[in-house]
Amino acid sequence: MSLHTDPLDELKIPDETTVEEHDLVTAGDVVVGGRSTIEFGLRGHNVLCGEGVTIGGNVEAEGDLRLDMWSDVSGNVLVGRDAYVGERVHVGGQLRVAGDLDVGDDVDIEEGFEANGWIVIRNPMPTVVFLFMYLKQLVLMGEDEAAEAFADEAFDTEAVEEDPLVVPRGATVNDDAWRVSTPATIGDDCRIHGNVRAESIDIGENNNVFGSLRAKGDIVVGEGTRIHGDVTTRNGKVKIAPGAKVLGDIGCKDLELSKNAEVDGRMRARGEVQMLGLSGRSVE
Repeated sequence: MSLHTDPLDELKIPDETTVEEHDLVTAGDVVVGGRSTIEFGLRGHNVLCGEGVTIGGNVEAEGDLRLDMWSDVSGNVLVGRDAYVGERVHVGGQLRVAGDLDVGDDVDIEEGFEANGWIVIRNPMPTVVFLFMYLKQLVLMGEDEAAEAFADEAFDTEAVEEDPLVVPRGATVNDDAWRVSTPATIGDDCRIHGNVRAESIDIGENNNVFGSLRAKGDIVVGEGTRIHGDVTTRNGKVKIAPGAKVLGDIGCKDLELSKNAEVDGRMRARGEVQMLGLSGRSVE
């Protein structure tokens, strides 16, 4: 993740992310922007949530957890290393931490908490929002080396090869829809439940999306990916790669349909249509 860009300006779903029994599961880190609502549980390496995040299940972090103020977790929270919990956070279940626990004022943990390391009750630092703001200021000042050193020291976590799962600010994620006001990128070999609503959508290879895709801009569906719903864009281009399958309709401005791609429904394009090696399908 580049320090020269806002890390929360896009929904980014890394390779092999899945929804399993109402939990959103990824091998890498999870970063959730402030005021977002995730009606799944979360399972990842390090889990970092901004201010006012709502999580509708359990949270399991193999590494560290940073849960900013006013956030709400309906289930249990299990942390493999250290946990930083901001003031006025609510946890509907139990909080269990293998390392140290830094907890703020007026935190409500309904079924109690335990930690194997130190327990400090105060307003913990640094919060996710503070970290990103401070990092951005260092970059704007041209202090790239200082920014890198600060990030390494602040997060103090071992290197993780997998890309992080990033949910932008103000997003809503549930079985019905992944709704964001930013671009959305989905990696390879993912299994996602819910309709994806975003500024633009770019999906990699061999995914299963149990829902529809809708965007204002372009939509790209990679090789071998199955979309169990419609693919529609207001002003953009839809590109369906070889071996991909759309089980619903396609509606767009421009359409590019590759050889061996399949569309079960009707296709409507107002502008240019490119059909590579296809026949016997109606286009309106």
